[in-house]
Amino acid sequence: MNRRYFLRTAVAAGAAAMIPALATEASAQSMPSAETIIRKLEQRPRRPIAPEARVTIEQFKRSPRLRRIAPSIDIQSINFAFGSAAIPPAERWKVGQIAQAINRIIRRNRDELFLIEGHTDAVGSRTANQALSEARAATVASILVNHFGVPPRVIETIGYGEDYLLVPTPHANWRNRRVTLRRATDFVTRY
Repeated sequence: MNRRYFLRTAVAAGAAAMIPALATEASAQSMPSAETIIRKLEQRPRRPIAPEARVTIEQFKRSPRLRRIAPSIDIQSINFAFGSAAIPPAERWKVGQIAQAINRIIRRNRDELFLIEGHTDAVGSRTANQALSEARAATVASILVNHFGVPPRVIETIGYGEDYLLVPTPHANWRNRRVTLRRATDFVTRY
């Protein structure tokens, strides 16, 4: 009898211990509001860059050091299915939150520039993941422009494939299938 009680208690305690972890995982998937996105993107760069040290957008895309100090937000809540760049219609409101944030920022400064980065997990070939990450960034940009009226001049895209995993694992992990939005304005020469 004591053994059965002990086993039930141990199973219940184990299940109870998992609840905070599951809640944390679920909350990590929630879509940030337009206000949260604005707050993150309007932060000052982690380190200021002199105007004469600015680079082209292509140089910015290839510079992990500059991208790391640029204001950014990871959007993990857009549910890209494994191996897909499609955003289901029921998920487009999430891209709408990004659009609201961008449109409000560019009302204050029409010369803003945002980099949309696509990312994948590490499952599959590097070549396939690279193409998929580029397609994810392009899909988000297309929806921003065609469905939510974001001017194409304020958006650049790039895919990084599996190069910048948030969770370093060779296995499928939803946290790695994401889009990162960076405000590149303070780092890039426009023309």
